[in-house]
Amino acid sequence: MGDSKQDDSVAGEAGGSASDDFVLSAPVAEDGFRVHQLIRACPPLDENSIYCNLLQCDHFADTSVKVERQGELVAFISGYIPPATPDVLFIWQVAVAPSARGHGLGGRMLRYLVDCDACRAVRYMHTTVTPDNEASTAMFEGFARRHGAALSKDLLYHKDRHFGGQHESEIRFTIGPLR
Repeated sequence: MGDSKQDDSVAGEAGGSASDDFVLSAPVAEDGFRVHQLIRACPPLDENSIYCNLLQCDHFADTSVKVERQGELVAFISGYIPPATPDVLFIWQVAVAPSARGHGLGGRMLRYLVDCDACRAVRYMHTTVTPDNEASTAMFEGFARRHGAALSKDLLYHKDRHFGGQHESEIRFTIGPLR
């Protein structure tokens, strides 16, 4: 899809049609508050501060994507390329409004990011998923399958060691190579 700053109306790889009116594009700083509201409307996602969401939309705009339908923000992925691993795109959070579910937006956004200019050197996608998050597990497994990429899982952050028992363990998903 080329440059991540370019708006792109897409039919997508997992359903939908050219008439579904979803527009994928890179976020801008002014989207930070709307992203915060979207995440708040998508429990059980972890809410970050509005400032954190602002930084995601500003500092990480080239590796994040928003989806709008008729001007309404209906989906968002925050991602970044870790400095120590420039061939990895880490997907931080995926949010899809209840009204926009069932259109394959998660997979469409992941593809958008893998294809954007900022991710030209990316060969692997990493994310973390809690063991009980069936929707995210299915989305990432489906993405790997559709793209013929291997998917492996390992424990990255332990419930007790890293979260003081206050958060479920996070399992790292590694998808790739993507190219």
